[in-house]
Amino acid sequence: MSPKKTQTKVHQPNQVVDEARRLRERREKTYRERALKIFPWICARCGREFSGRKVRELTVHHKDHNHDNNPSNGSNWELLCIYCHENEHSRDQVAEWYGGTTLGGEQAVSSGHQPFAALEDLLKNKK
Repeated sequence: MSPKKTQTKVHQPNQVVDEARRLRERREKTYRERALKIFPWICARCGREFSGRKVRELTVHHKDHNHDNNPSNGSNWELLCIYCHENEHSRDQVAEWYGGTTLGGEQAVSSGHQPFAALEDLLKNKK
């Protein structure tokens, strides 16, 4: 066996370990890893507890919907399970579709149709 092949095999495990350490350190700096260290592993909506491999189903929700707003104390975050997180964002979409306020706080345009406008008059005449 040539000396070059032996050296690569010896150095390869060290490189893999070093790369794994660098990746772990980089991950710990992300807001998800910070949130997982700050908060208990419980969904803030449904109360489901997570541990072990199931923690991957726990997501970080930005309360103000601004993914650039990541304070170190986690005041803009809450941990939600993937189902509650999806529900949270779909509720905002539905509110926008039905004339609720948008994420920017602006009132969405209403169609002006009032299907029950004459209902009170109809009920008075029935008595």
